[in-house]
Amino acid sequence: MSRPYAKLPAWIDFGLIPLLNLVIAFAVAGLVVLMVGESPIAAARLMLQGAFGYGEGFGFTLYYTTNFIFTGLAVAVAFHAGLFNIGGEGQAYVGGLGVGLVSLVLDRLVPWWVTLPFAILGGFLFGALWALIPAWLQARRGSHIVITTIMFNFIAASLMVYLLVGPLKPVGSMNPQSRTLEAGAQLPKLDGLFAAFGADLGGAPLNITLFLALIAAFLVWLLIFRTRLGYELRTLGFSPPAARYAGMSQTRLIVIAMTISGGLAGLMALNPVIGDQYRVQIDLAAGAGFVGIAVALMGRAHPAGIIPAALLFGVLYQGGAELAFEMPSISRDMIVIIQGLVILFAGALENMLRPAVGGAYRRLRLPATQTLPVEEAT
Repeated sequence: MSRPYAKLPAWIDFGLIPLLNLVIAFAVAGLVVLMVGESPIAAARLMLQGAFGYGEGFGFTLYYTTNFIFTGLAVAVAFHAGLFNIGGEGQAYVGGLGVGLVSLVLDRLVPWWVTLPFAILGGFLFGALWALIPAWLQARRGSHIVITTIMFNFIAASLMVYLLVGPLKPVGSMNPQSRTLEAGAQLPKLDGLFAAFGADLGGAPLNITLFLALIAAFLVWLLIFRTRLGYELRTLGFSPPAARYAGMSQTRLIVIAMTISGGLAGLMALNPVIGDQYRVQIDLAAGAGFVGIAVALMGRAHPAGIIPAALLFGVLYQGGAELAFEMPSISRDMIVIIQGLVILFAGALENMLRPAVGGAYRRLRLPATQTLPVEEAT
């Protein structure tokens, strides 16, 4: 994505500025906690304890992180092409349909390791196809991608409700969900791996989808920064006229970027459908598509930044739940306020500190003895 300010070193652009924005966000959140009569330090301690202090909490933190890595990567790919994909929630939802249909067919026939590749393909294809329609409308008809992807979130929700209260609901069931998947579509948990290091994950649903998310992050890095297609996508995002002048097809690039973006969002459904609940159910995305926007913004649309940003929001989700339980005066709504402050300062106001930090950096780099030429001084 293009920047409105002069380029800064990577350690400032991707490290210092996001960190300062995060500090301000938590400082303001601390004032909110003070307003309800609680100690910000105690609240922060409880949040960190809930997220990292015991095995089950850490497992839930990484479970949420997995979801946010997928949706953050989805938004980032579109960002690099100059597109704002707000439809990750709907694409993840429909991706869950793809994962679920494959799993419902194979779970009684083959082991999980045979089902998994087909479930990955199903989730990716269904998410990609759901993003393809807004992409085509943007590329060929000039429809704004933000508007169409938002509307497709609602269409996806309505479609899934229809399927889960009708064709996919087992006979005699009153719940809007598919049947429970058998062992052939249940991904292994990571409790055994963590037990080897002395950690007990308890009932945390952390599973091997975490490794799939990390592999996806590496593949997105390769695509965006090490391939010709990635160069073309970044060129389109930086300057559409330059991309057209270079002979790049804007229509082709928009469609490719959005289908890859939608496919990545669809992969998020692997985690809840075959990694945790073992069924397709209402609201399986649980807001992860929208959180992915904040994760991509905070991570500067780079996989190396998206992973820690996803972990931060995993901490906010899991630690926030523990905080609301331990401090009754801090309701779940206040946790949402804290999350919103992080999004505000780390996302929407990401350039708030950039001019000051950039100016300070340039002043510090000037030699202390540097003076103006005589003719300029006079």
